[in-house]
Amino acid sequence: MILSAKNIHKRFEIAKGEFLHVLQGISLNVFEEEIIAIAGPSGAGKSTLLHILGMLDRPTEGELLFDGRNIFLQNNDSLAAIRNRHIGFIFQFHHLLPEFTAIENVMMPSLIAGNDISRATPRAVQLLADVGLSARMHHKPSELAGGEQQRVAVARALMNSPKLILADEPSGNLDTENARVLHQMIFELRKKYQQTFVIVTHNAEFAAMADRIVTLVDGKIKV
Repeated sequence: MILSAKNIHKRFEIAKGEFLHVLQGISLNVFEEEIIAIAGPSGAGKSTLLHILGMLDRPTEGELLFDGRNIFLQNNDSLAAIRNRHIGFIFQFHHLLPEFTAIENVMMPSLIAGNDISRATPRAVQLLADVGLSARMHHKPSELAGGEQQRVAVARALMNSPKLILADEPSGNLDTENARVLHQMIFELRKKYQQTFVIVTHNAEFAAMADRIVTLVDGKIKV
């Protein structure tokens, strides 16, 4: 098991003494090489849960075990290092750096981790080939179509061989055909790299392809 969330609660203060209880006792285990779809209506807490699983935010209550460690006992600097090395992120909007080429964007997590360009380049080249962009690696984001930009973001998420990839509506900004291509690519990458994905999605067809669907309603897992 890679990750175990136990009794996760998240409250946001919306006025003095008044709180919005977004997550209400979420418990979830994630196992190696799984693809889990997190589904549910808007406002159910899906993105909030993903941010906590990815250590981008801390829960109000509960614990998160990552590789058996209670991860929120770590300070913020330690959490940032763990995120960079062990977790990949894919967002609805690709968040590529506009001044850098596709291959430079893909290499960025490796460079941040302290590797030099000569070490990072071969893997970045391979990952861009995996997502069908060998011929586009020296193009900047503005020179790429939307589906191509999102495939660069997928390659970037894989760069450091993370234990877990978290995706928040990765195909939500794509047309039907580009979404279909991206969905199939995720399953191919899972097989090739024994990768684990937790994916928030409103796409029912994509969710149905996953190994498991976890449905959130009003901050709780629907059973």
